[in-house]
Amino acid sequence: MSTPVAIRATEIVLPGAVEPSGLEVRTRDLPAPDKGQVLLRMDATGVSFAEQQMRRGKYYDQPAFPFVPGYDVVGTVTATGPGVDAGLTGRRFAAVTKVGAWASHLLIDAAELTPVPDGMDAATAETVVVNGITAWQMLHRMAKVRPGGTVVVLGVNGGVGSILVQLAWHAGITVIGTASARHHASVRELGAIPVDYHDPDMYDQIRKIAPDGVDAVFDHVGGPGLVQSWRLLRRGGTLVSYGTAATKNEEGSSQLPVLKLFAQLAAWNSMPNGRSAHFYNFWAGRRRRAEWQRRLTQDLTEVLRLVADGVLTPQIAAQIPLHDAASALALAESRTVIGKVILVPGA
Repeated sequence: MSTPVAIRATEIVLPGAVEPSGLEVRTRDLPAPDKGQVLLRMDATGVSFAEQQMRRGKYYDQPAFPFVPGYDVVGTVTATGPGVDAGLTGRRFAAVTKVGAWASHLLIDAAELTPVPDGMDAATAETVVVNGITAWQMLHRMAKVRPGGTVVVLGVNGGVGSILVQLAWHAGITVIGTASARHHASVRELGAIPVDYHDPDMYDQIRKIAPDGVDAVFDHVGGPGLVQSWRLLRRGGTLVSYGTAATKNEEGSSQLPVLKLFAQLAAWNSMPNGRSAHFYNFWAGRRRRAEWQRRLTQDLTEVLRLVADGVLTPQIAAQIPLHDAASALALAESRTVIGKVILVPGA
């Protein structure tokens, strides 16, 4: 066990349902790491769609306000608690936190750490933590698309979408990706066939490219368009829903859109047409904690290896100091950037 040193942490607090400018900065003293814990110095954390929903009070199972958001983190261990190998000190790791990562330092269970390859930039690694795990598991564990198949990725220029298209291309899968026209050149560089999501005939344009249907559709939008996504599938195809962005600005219960979605997916799965519909939940199976963590670590390790090998090129939209998290959140919500907005330590 390394010698505990008192640390004063800077944290970004979400005080309630506020605009990005309503985020607050606070400092507090962290206790020494407890049994099984490490003290992690944040080297990079990110802005994901989850935080955009949380600030509206619309994320399915977010904690009560106020709290520190931050879904994932890459950082360096600076101290270890009882029962933890002191050799971890000074090494860089990635972890999924769900909340709490928008902080200069945080306490985390050592069992939740995944090693980051030596020499890999922290922002590069951070870009593929939750997004990379999500993309990998949806493509390879849920949809199980084979080489030679064709898939549709809605919002292909987003954090998950930009990784999903690269993983699919690497696996020999054709990708049709929706994005605004100004991003089409970048979408082609990623390896996808772009379709303008502002086009009212978007789904007809996709059908022209894949007249026999597609093997999978990855849809984070939900809402009325989900029916159109379902209709794109060929027999044996899979719809993977992983969000309800279409309802993000609606007032009322954060659970109602999700419950409606589950009911729709269940209805489709009851049809004898050979197609299937699933909702991807990052946290599914966590009651069996050890098995869930093993699978997460395995998948993230594979994604990080692909980054290290040059197969995946993480899309970093911007790197912004932690204390300016409000600007980072506003930028991520602007839908004007490709990839992920990253928070880094301040000067």
